[in-house]
Amino acid sequence: MSPATQLRKPFGLELQEPSLSKETKQFTYKDGSQFVFMDLTTFEESRLNEADVGDKQKWLKEGMDCNLLYWNGKIIDFELPITVRLTVTDTDPGASDSVQGGTKPATLETGAVVTVPSFVNVGDDILVDSRTGQYMNRA
Repeated sequence: MSPATQLRKPFGLELQEPSLSKETKQFTYKDGSQFVFMDLTTFEESRLNEADVGDKQKWLKEGMDCNLLYWNGKIIDFELPITVRLTVTDTDPGASDSVQGGTKPATLETGAVVTVPSFVNVGDDILVDSRTGQYMNRA
């Protein structure tokens, strides 16, 4: 062990610096209250509890690549892509003319509700900023 990776304490105790790493994993499915992420190279699974995922789950879609942050081998957080593509599953019929303007709420395939322009319809794929939950444009 190099001197840079160990700290000396009185009485001969040694402490190692914590190991921090980030790995890209694909969200594959939800198993009860756990979210399962897979390393596409090794096929090893990592799991996060629903409480650990929190509000990010409204932007999380199967097949999506996410960055998992590890501290000493334990997942401490994960990052979603900044832009997520999701399908509108419910919204009021809107105007086909975007010149009229106006907005309306739309429910997405993940259950999230976002404000969209009035021309967005059920079945449309839209891009949403996962940091703010704001509609960006149609995909």
